[in-house]
Formats: sequence, structure tokens, C-alpha cells
Amino acid sequence: MDNQEIMSHVDHTLLKAVADWTSVEALCKEAVRYGAASVCLPPAFVAKVKKAFGDKPEICTVIGFPLGYNTTEVKAAETRQALAEGAAEIDMVVNLGDVKAGDFAAVTAEIAALKKICGDKVLKVIIETCYLTEAEKVALCRCVTEGGADYIKTSTGFGSAGATLEDVALFKANIGPGIKIKAAGGIRTKEDLVAFIEAGCHRVGASSAVTALYG
Repeated sequence: MDNQEIMSHVDHTLLKAVADWTSVEALCKEAVRYGAASVCLPPAFVAKVKKAFGDKPEICTVIGFPLGYNTTEVKAAETRQALAEGAAEIDMVVNLGDVKAGDFAAVTAEIAALKKICGDKVLKVIIETCYLTEAEKVALCRCVTEGGADYIKTSTGFGSAGATLEDVALFKANIGPGIKIKAAGGIRTKEDLVAFIEAGCHRVGASSAVTALYG
């Protein structure tokens, strides 16, 4: 797998609390230069990136991030604004309180509500695997499938651990047809990138892919 093919699966990511325009602009220039699938950046930068860069790179942003316990109404408002300002992909965090309470109907309903807003734009659902039991992960595969999302995503990168190949395998065994997988969190080397893509991830969220591949 060559570097260009790897980068075509990468959401080139900058979600640090101290991200500023200089670093976001550099991220976008790298994404265009190296052919990343998208840039994944804070919502506050979506409009400015769209104005500065137009249609390339594809803009992905995060909703209910990183803890997921915003109300559905707040997540919906965030999503509408992000799409109006130029985002093409939305990475939402599920409400882990609902997950721990076993209220998977509420989780599914929230995913469906945000997908309805997204329409033909991409919705990825972050389930934050590091906090979940295997049974909860399996249940969330059903929620993502029934809610009509486009992707299930492992992690925010802000939890106690990130993506694992074991979780990717679990997703593959339990998601419905047409649902894709995004791995994120702790993926820092070329070997990591290749391993997750070969395991079945259509996307990999990484902040250091360009450094790992091009130095």
C-alpha cells in the first residue's frame, strides 16, 4: 500500500483545545497536498476553512465533542450550523449516559435525528469504545445501523484509550450492510495506518499521518 493510497483513507485531524488558525491552515494545506480524504477540525473553523479553501479539502467536523452528553437539540443545532457553513462530514459522539443506562432506543433516535439533518452528507458515530463492554459495543453497532448513519467510529482520541484492531473486527461482525468503519485514537505510524485500513477501516482519523508517511 503506497502513501497516496493510505492518505486517501485519512481524515487529517486537528482537534486540540489550543488549535489556532495558523495550525488549521497548515493542516488544510497538507490535506490538499497529500490527498487526504478530509480535514477533521473544530466547528469554529468550518466557515473560515470553507471561505479560504473552497471545495478542497473536504471538511469534517465534530458534534457533541468529546463527551457526547449534550442534548439532542444542541447536537442538532451544531449539525445544522456546521453543514450551513460548509462541512460535508459530521462526526457525532453518542450519549454514553444513555448507553450505560441501556437506553439504546434513545441512542438510535438521536443518530436518526442527526442523519435526517445530514441528508446526503456523511454522518459518523463515535461510540468511544474505551468506556464500553463488548455487549455495549455490539448494541451500538445495531444503533448505528438502525439509525441510518454512514460510519461507526471507535474513539474521540480524548478518552482513556483509542482504536484497537479487535474492536474493528467486532464492528465488522455486527454492523449492517453499507455501514463503514472509522478508527481513531492512537494511530501514529505507517504500520498502524496500514493495519487499520487492511483490517477493514474505510477511514482512519489521525493527526500525525503526514509526519508518519512523509517525515
